[in-house]
Amino acid sequence: MLVLGIALIAGVLWIASGGAWQKKVDLYQAVEDESVSGLNLNAPVKYNGVEVGKVRSIKLDAVNPQRVHLVFAIERGTPIQVDTVAVLKTQGLTGIAYVELAGGAPNGPLLVAAQPGELPMIRTKASLSARLENVLTSVLAKLDSTSNAVNKLLSDENRLALSSALSDIAAVSRTIAARQATLDATITNLGRTMDNSARLSAQLNSQVDPLVARISRSAAAIEKLGNDAASASTQAGQTVEAVGADVRGLTSQTVPAVQILVNDLTVLSASLRRLSEQTERNPASLLRGRLAVPDGPGEGAALAPAANVRAIDDAPRVAAP
Repeated sequence: MLVLGIALIAGVLWIASGGAWQKKVDLYQAVEDESVSGLNLNAPVKYNGVEVGKVRSIKLDAVNPQRVHLVFAIERGTPIQVDTVAVLKTQGLTGIAYVELAGGAPNGPLLVAAQPGELPMIRTKASLSARLENVLTSVLAKLDSTSNAVNKLLSDENRLALSSALSDIAAVSRTIAARQATLDATITNLGRTMDNSARLSAQLNSQVDPLVARISRSAAAIEKLGNDAASASTQAGQTVEAVGADVRGLTSQTVPAVQILVNDLTVLSASLRRLSEQTERNPASLLRGRLAVPDGPGEGAALAPAANVRAIDDAPRVAAP
């Protein structure tokens, strides 16, 4: 009885521990940012639906109580990789939660601890219930805002304005119906106008194309004329510079000769002026030449010749009138 009792107790303990005496496990940690309601100690940890471990520890974060720290005991050899993700799920309608591991590329790197002495950290993803809760919360918020907007839209003032607008629309519809024949004629005339405009546009295009070609040729001719004018201007500038150099050389050679000529002309003009004045006083001097100057007072010349000289000088003055 004692042996059977010990064996029974050992079997119960082995079953309760999930056979941990025969299996080696590795510890991993994860952090959940949502409620873990329904998740208990020794809850199963599954990898793609296959149970590979148990939940070893559940506790709140000492710094942020909104986060929950989980520790998993997973069978050694399970391919927990860097991109493996832990998701909280529930079983059927019982509400019992478990942890589902998913992801991991084939032949990907295995997950290791960031620092010695720490457990490897498995990334987490929001559960389906959390995502539904977020979506429902967002939808409800939008429904609430939509309901408020509809209530504002259906206020008494807006209903009156809508009724007035509908009445105006009905009146416009009746007016259009009464003038349907006129509108039909207007639409027909508009179609004819569009056709005429199309034909006129085609004619204008046929006339504009040659005009544009002529303008292009004229622009080319004007451009050539401008180029020729620029070339002529350049040549004229060069010619002016050459002529200026020649003029400066001619001026340096001619000015002294001209100056001498002007001086000679001045002397000749003075001589001609004196000749003209002498001719006016004594025209006979052109035939007889210039007479000798008479002796002055005190000179030793004979009186008679002096008298004769004065008589001769006085004779033309008497005969001139």
